[in-house]
Amino acid sequence: MSAATLYDYWRSSASYRLRIALNMAEIGYDQIPVDLTKGEHRSPEHLKRNPQGLVPVLEIDGLRLTQSLAILDYLDQTRGLNLLPKDPAARAKAQALAHSIAVDIHPVCNLKVAKFATELSGGREDMPGAWMRQFIRPGLEAFEVLLGGFEQCPYATGDAPGLADICLMPQMYNARRWEVDLSGLDRVLAIEAACAENPAFATAHPAANKPDA
Repeated sequence: MSAATLYDYWRSSASYRLRIALNMAEIGYDQIPVDLTKGEHRSPEHLKRNPQGLVPVLEIDGLRLTQSLAILDYLDQTRGLNLLPKDPAARAKAQALAHSIAVDIHPVCNLKVAKFATELSGGREDMPGAWMRQFIRPGLEAFEVLLGGFEQCPYATGDAPGLADICLMPQMYNARRWEVDLSGLDRVLAIEAACAENPAFATAHPAANKPDA
């Protein structure tokens, strides 16, 4: 029997984050897909798991947890993943780096937000891609500058993957999916390459988690 059950969607950025962390912690889990494109997240069954109708939902240690950042914090504290520095000042800076993606870019590029923006645009042919590019590129540019405050050796904030790496990789997947211009983002691209070589990240990638993949 697996140690956890993860309700997720293969392309969900928040779900992708958790798959990385679960792999890093070497926690075996049963994966139950919730297809957002089919509206399964709005089903009565899923709303009982999470009244927000969101993924991921993680059942672990007798708990049912929601919100990826909160779950990552739980896994960090209970499994010793060392996703953030112990020093309060360094921790705040590393957390801000991660949140610049998870809190500022991700919400406006959420699938339901992008769909609504497309509806408001009257179904413009370049939507939702234009919407995604409008927010992802500037966000990654800021992330690139923020990285200047850390030494990449080879990960975002040091020699081991941290919270910022876990938040960055799903956003890079989205950036490439929506053909965002990544030129000039040398630090970001170097981190992406390092993470891609890490098995915990590689096996969490959407391509490896697509149903029937």
